[in-house]
Amino acid sequence: MTVQWTGVYPALTTKFTAQDELDLALFNLNLRHQLDAGVEGVILGGTLGEASVLTDDEKFTLLRNTVEQVAGKVPVILNIAEGSTRNAIALAHAAEKNGASGLMMLPPMRYKPDHRETVAYFKPVAQATSLPIMIYNNPVDYKIEVTLEMFDELAACQNIQAVKESTRDVTNVNRMINRFGNRFKLLCGVDTLALEELVLGADGWVAGLVCAFPRETVAIYKLVKAGRIAEALAIYRWFIPLLELDIHPKLVQYIKLAEAEAGLGSELVRPPRLTLAGEERERILSVIRKGIASRPKLPSL
Repeated sequence: MTVQWTGVYPALTTKFTAQDELDLALFNLNLRHQLDAGVEGVILGGTLGEASVLTDDEKFTLLRNTVEQVAGKVPVILNIAEGSTRNAIALAHAAEKNGASGLMMLPPMRYKPDHRETVAYFKPVAQATSLPIMIYNNPVDYKIEVTLEMFDELAACQNIQAVKESTRDVTNVNRMINRFGNRFKLLCGVDTLALEELVLGADGWVAGLVCAFPRETVAIYKLVKAGRIAEALAIYRWFIPLLELDIHPKLVQYIKLAEAEAGLGSELVRPPRLTLAGEERERILSVIRKGIASRPKLPSL
């Protein structure tokens, strides 16, 4: 399936049972709500998907299930976050075999490569697959920035098509567009900067709180792209306290708690993560419940 790299792409959480197994029934419930809201793609195995604690078998079980469930309605993107180029290539091959429409790729894990090594990691993977690729540029959390100079070299790989822009510097949208025009699709990867980056020209939004609030997330995107900024801003300002849950080290626990409160998931996470407890849980619950109680009426789109 062709990937347009526009619109809202949920970074889906991975649902677990109390026995620490994949909960595909609950995952599929959430997925149906995302599709009904009008998302234009889904991403599996990202940070929110707890990729670092999933086995490869679990990733591909989740991938096959998702491909079956979406039934060609939207592309299914699998994240690659590996420590070696060899493993990344193997995962790309397996993703293609198991029905993925595209890949999202982080720089190498657990080793901080220099410019030459970063480019030499991405290029062989791109050359080893026909799948389109979105580079996940998140130097805040993963300590490696994919620089403009690196993108100069990566532009030679035609299937490197998009960037998940998570530098937390909104002006980087302008730099990318000034340098590359429309060569790379740009998708905001930080919930609290989404409206700003969409107004600046970003093509899409890789969203987190969409997992609990799909209709509101899609509404903001569509309103901005329709030039209805004031209407988008009204929803966005309501949303901001919730969106701030996406920029905390415990974003997985926070967003899963929001999913549970919204009836779209559960709090269950895989150790070493633990579900929230005590004052922290009550504080986050207060934010979530206040947001749900004051949910805005959405305009016609």
